[in-house]
Amino acid sequence: MAKVKVGVAGYGVIGQRLADGVALQGDMELVGVADVAPTLSVRALREKGMPYAFYAASADKLAELEKCHIPVSGSLEDMVRKVDVMLDATNAGIGAKNKELYQRLGKKAIFQGGEKNNVADVFFHGYANYEQGLGKQFLKLTSCNTTGLIRAVDCLDRAVGAEKVAITIIRRVADPGDYHRGLTNALQIDKAPSHQALDLMTIMPHVEATGILVHTPVTHGHIITIVLTPKKDISVEEAIAAFAKHPRIRLVSIDEGFQGNASLFRYARDLGNPRGDMYEIALWKDSVVKSGRDIMFAINIPQESVTIPETMDGIRACMEMQRDRIEATNTTNKYLGIGKWKDLG
Repeated sequence: MAKVKVGVAGYGVIGQRLADGVALQGDMELVGVADVAPTLSVRALREKGMPYAFYAASADKLAELEKCHIPVSGSLEDMVRKVDVMLDATNAGIGAKNKELYQRLGKKAIFQGGEKNNVADVFFHGYANYEQGLGKQFLKLTSCNTTGLIRAVDCLDRAVGAEKVAITIIRRVADPGDYHRGLTNALQIDKAPSHQALDLMTIMPHVEATGILVHTPVTHGHIITIVLTPKKDISVEEAIAAFAKHPRIRLVSIDEGFQGNASLFRYARDLGNPRGDMYEIALWKDSVVKSGRDIMFAINIPQESVTIPETMDGIRACMEMQRDRIEATNTTNKYLGIGKWKDLG
């Protein structure tokens, strides 16, 4: 069976991780990546020996790319013509413009969380609504927070049913290396409900959700606390057992040394993970408590890498590589090495 040919538009925080993720999939071929200028990420790509073919997204920047000795394999349109599906990780609004190109050339595309929902046929999550993405031309991923949130809520929903959830998101203010949000020493609260709660209801319309979001002056990871009302009573031990079975949920505890977001980022680096990335969300066992029927727990979201597995699932769905969600997600997990640590006990 021929490999599915994939291109990546936008070689930034998410795009470079998408490219690496596709390159690891044994049944996919990365045709190349495209960007508009010799950014630090593109310069690093060159210094690494150009493992991926590079395409110029803007003809206006060709001279600048040439000056920086970036080998260019062609234009964005040249790359799109060669692929089966595009992963669009460009800045918000650019993907919607690129969609016109994808439509004109009859190509499929998957957009990241920054685009508006109406850019796609389906708002997609690999575990929660895989089947809805089968064969569709355009999918849109949920944001990093929503992706991890849905993993946890969907896990309990499939175990005992979820009636409603209330979430509090303690959100990192910017990615590492970003300066555009300024140097801050403050917390900032958004109006409720947060978009993550509304997005969860779009993916899982049978669950009532609301939430509050607080921006914090840190760069590595978000923490979300979740209060879930189950349809069927579940004990703390049963909830932890359900979470333990999920390949993309890593159970941790404070006693082990996982005191917060920084502990998990450091652990990912100590594991030797590229860029300090972790595909799994972490869930603190010692945060799982009950209040009446409700169950409460806390998760950590590695915002730069958490959406990569679900994007690989999206390729599998729109290209109908696997029609069953478990077969598809398990295949993605195998190629990304997700869940190997569970075998260690």
